[in-house]
Amino acid sequence: MPSLEGVVRALGLQPHPEGGYFREVFRAAGPGGSRGAMTSIYYMPPLARPSRWRMIDADEVWSFHAGAPLSLSVSRDGRTVEIHRLGTDYAAGERPQAIVPKGAWARAESHGGWSLVGGTCAPGFVYEGFRMAPPDWQPGDPLP
Repeated sequence: MPSLEGVVRALGLQPHPEGGYFREVFRAAGPGGSRGAMTSIYYMPPLARPSRWRMIDADEVWSFHAGAPLSLSVSRDGRTVEIHRLGTDYAAGERPQAIVPKGAWARAESHGGWSLVGGTCAPGFVYEGFRMAPPDWQPGDPLP
């Protein structure tokens, strides 16, 4: 398996605000110069810890590409959590894709050396629609 550094270099990934690395690979034009109909990124979660909880104002499809399986935790109501395991061991319950609905909190955690996933957002991702929870926040806790 390639090294984390080799994958980061080969794909031109940059540090991500949630932790880990990413690169936007496609942005579909929106009507009249709007935010875009859809965006797609590569994302590699941080090693040895979960990413921070965050929410965006678009529906997301997470697609597993390579490396170790990962858990995608999703909280639709800010209190309860459902966990999706992305990977290729389908008999063990892993799946190649998972959905994070618009307005849901989510975070990712790799279960190995590194994981590479794709994130597709519709409508397209904009930073104005991105909210990151405080570092120690968990679903069920009040937000400041």
